[in-house]
Amino acid sequence: MNEAAAEERASAPPWQYQSSLQGAAWPAVGNAACNLALAMQFQFAQSERLTDARILELQLRQLGALTAHAYATVPFYRQRWGATFDYASPLTPERIAGLPLLTRRDLQENFEALKSNAVPPSHGAIGEARTSGSTGTPVRVLKTELCTLFWNAFTLRDHFWHQRDFSGKLAGIRHGVTVGDFAAWGQATDGIVSTGPAVVRGVDADAETQLAWLVQERPDYLVTHPSMAAELARLSLTRGVRLERLREVRTYGELLAPETRVLCREAWGVPVTDTYSSNEVGYVALQCPRHDHYHVQAEGVYLEVLNDNGSACGVGETGRIVVTPLHNFSMPLIRYDVGDYAEVGAPCDCGRGLPVLKRIIGRVRNMLVTADGRRYWPVLGARALVESAPIRQYQLVQKTVDRIEARLVVASPLTPAQQEGVHTHILSRLPPGLQLELVYCDNIPRSAGGKFEDFISEVATAVA
Repeated sequence: MNEAAAEERASAPPWQYQSSLQGAAWPAVGNAACNLALAMQFQFAQSERLTDARILELQLRQLGALTAHAYATVPFYRQRWGATFDYASPLTPERIAGLPLLTRRDLQENFEALKSNAVPPSHGAIGEARTSGSTGTPVRVLKTELCTLFWNAFTLRDHFWHQRDFSGKLAGIRHGVTVGDFAAWGQATDGIVSTGPAVVRGVDADAETQLAWLVQERPDYLVTHPSMAAELARLSLTRGVRLERLREVRTYGELLAPETRVLCREAWGVPVTDTYSSNEVGYVALQCPRHDHYHVQAEGVYLEVLNDNGSACGVGETGRIVVTPLHNFSMPLIRYDVGDYAEVGAPCDCGRGLPVLKRIIGRVRNMLVTADGRRYWPVLGARALVESAPIRQYQLVQKTVDRIEARLVVASPLTPAQQEGVHTHILSRLPPGLQLELVYCDNIPRSAGGKFEDFISEVATAVA
C-alpha cells in the first residue's frame, strides 16, 4: 500500500457493517447482495492501484466481450459495422477508434434495432431508463440489473473514497426521486452498512424555502445540483445563516463552476464533492479524494476525449467525451457521444492509475459562437454579477452571433446605474462586438430534468 492510500485508510471513520445472521454481530456476516457489493469494493481497491497500462489491458478484454456480443446480437451494429468486422481479433485503442460514433439521434431513431436479441440471463432483469431531454433530444436506454449493481458499487466507492460518516443525516434536493423522510441513505448502502436517516425534497421550491428546510433538518451531508448549492450558499451568506452540522456538499447533474466550491466554503465551511454521470451510461467519473479533478471509473466505462479531427486528446487538451459502458449487454452503447466536453488531466499523485479528467466543461449548447466561427465557454463571474445588483437569478442566451439576451429575476427594479453595471460586467466577460439586451422575468425555470444552465447558445445548437 502506498503512502497516500495508507493515510486515507488511517483517517477513515469507523463503519458499522450490517450482519444478516442473528447473533453474528462482529465480524458481520452479510447476505448475498451485501457480500457481492463488498466483493466489488475489494476488487476496486485493487484495480484502482494498477498502472494505467494494466487498466487499459483489462478494459480491452471486457470491450472485446462486449463488441463480440454487440456484433452477434444487435442488428444495428451488425449492419453499421458490416460483415467484414473482425470481432474475434483482440481489440486495440486504434481498432476501437475506427468504429463509428453512436449519437443521441442514433438512439432516438434506432431504439428497437439497438436492442440485443440474446441478453445473458445472468445479467438479471431488463429495465428502461429515460433521459430528461435537457438538450432537446430525450432518449431511452435499456439496462440490466448488472448495470444497477455497478451504479450502486460506484456510489459506495464514492462514499468510501470521501470517508463519509454513515451515521450522519443525508439531505437531498433532487429531481425525479421519491420525496419524504427515510430511515437510511438508499440502495447503495442498504443491507451493507448502518446509516443515519435521509430526507429528500424536490428542486421546485424557491431558495428561501429550501434553506429554511435545511436549517430545520440540520443535515450532515447535502446532495443536490451545483446551481442549487450555489444559490443556497449565496442566500446563506446574505442572511448570515450557517448550517452548523453540514460536513460536505455533494453535487451532480450539471457543470460545477469553481465559484460554487468557494461559495460553499465561505457560507458553510465545507468542501464540494462532484460526480459525473448520465442516465444512459451510468457513472463516468468521480472526484478524486485529494483533488478537485475527476477519476474515470474505468472498471465501468471506456472513455475517449476526442478533438475536432476525431483524434485522442493529450494532457491539457480539451475535447468531446465519447463513452462506452462496459457491462450493458441489453443495449450496448459503443462509442456513445454524450455531447459533453472535458479537459484531459495528468496522472494523479494520489496513487490511483484511473484516467484523470481535469475538468468537465459543458455541452455544445453552453459554448458561445463568435461571428468568425470561434467557440469557447464563457466564465461569467456570477458572484460579482449578483453582488452588483439585486439579482436573484440570471441566464444568458445567445440568440444570434452578435446578440446576447440576459434574462434576470430581480428582487427590486434596477436603477440606471445598476443596469449600466450589469451591462459592463457581462460584456467584459464576452468577446467584443456583442449586443446585450436585459430581459426581466418572474422566474427562470429549470429543465425537465431539474437542471439549470446559466449560459445557452441557440447558435451553437443550430450548427452542432
